[in-house]
Amino acid sequence: MLEHVSRCRHTDLLMVPEKPLESQAQHMFDAMLARRVKGEPLAYLIGEADFRGHAFQVSPAVLIPRPETEVLVELALEKLKGLKAPRVVDLGTGSGIVAISLALECPSAKLVAIDLSKDAISVASDNARRLRVPVEFREGDWFGPVAGERFDLIVSNPPYVADGDPHLALDGLPFEPQMALTDGYDGLTCIRRIVADAAAHLNPGGWLLFEHGYDQGEASRNLLSAAGLKAASTFPDLSGIDRVSGAHL
Repeated sequence: MLEHVSRCRHTDLLMVPEKPLESQAQHMFDAMLARRVKGEPLAYLIGEADFRGHAFQVSPAVLIPRPETEVLVELALEKLKGLKAPRVVDLGTGSGIVAISLALECPSAKLVAIDLSKDAISVASDNARRLRVPVEFREGDWFGPVAGERFDLIVSNPPYVADGDPHLALDGLPFEPQMALTDGYDGLTCIRRIVADAAAHLNPGGWLLFEHGYDQGEASRNLLSAAGLKAASTFPDLSGIDRVSGAHL
């Protein structure tokens, strides 16, 4: 927070820790500190968070990027290898980290990103402009804005925390948008909708990949198989916890 309000580097703080703050910076720091003491996440206080080596703007309208989501991006990049100008849709894009990361690391891909929240679309669009990538953002509910369209890859980090899960009261989560965290039911409602409609929006051989909770791997694979998708699989994060499931048409 001191680095943010004083616009200095971490090494500056270490080398000259006794340097006094200017009055305006002191007031900003005091206000930020009061919010931090109440549990507000640091990323919201400074307005950005890192993901895959890039700084993404964030606000309380979007979830804070988490390193676990890198698994989703890595798997997506693997599925895009060898494809010429693949079409990709990111459902529930939030701050845009998945769509923008794919656009940065697979420049040939044509990205569409969807979110129900107008405020989230605004944040994601700003991030795309700052990082200079051509992502098309559309406001709407899941596949609604891409009716009749097909893609080579569908990715999503949907709300998957069950209603009443004690984790929702921890680690700053009360400050994050609840509609992006929980479906208000068993945590699988949004996943069911995405899986059920995926086949109608996939090109032959196209993949669906989505992030989910640590205990939702088996249920996700069952849903994928029941929807007629092939090779239903679950992939762990770096901690060995089930994190992403997917299958192909």
